[in-house]
Amino acid sequence: MKEELRELILYRLERAFESLAESRLLFNEGHFNTYVNRLYYACFYAVSALLLMKGLSSSKHSGTRSLFHQNFIKTGILPLENGQLYDKLFDNRQKADYADMITFNADEVNDWYNDVKLFLDSMKALIQNELI
Repeated sequence: MKEELRELILYRLERAFESLAESRLLFNEGHFNTYVNRLYYACFYAVSALLLMKGLSSSKHSGTRSLFHQNFIKTGILPLENGQLYDKLFDNRQKADYADMITFNADEVNDWYNDVKLFLDSMKALIQNELI
């Protein structure tokens, strides 16, 4: 693997964990829609890093989602729950960012943080195993 590609993969993984940290700050300030956005982007950056390891990428979020399912969920490399979480965050980020009159509340989204943390940890382990 070329060093530039390795650096890009690690950069995206770092961005994933930064977005997760940002989400907690937003949650604590009561910005729940933006919290959902940052949780989604945390997963998106990690998925993008994972896809790059396979030489895959997409210019669209829906394409990234599709590649993730085809190459990691349907193949059993990652559990179905990871795909379901990514889908849930994808859909809810769309609502939070683009739909009118959508307001998430603390009770419905609080647990998503821990789910995303586990998701990112599994992505990080998979990526580190490949990069060694």
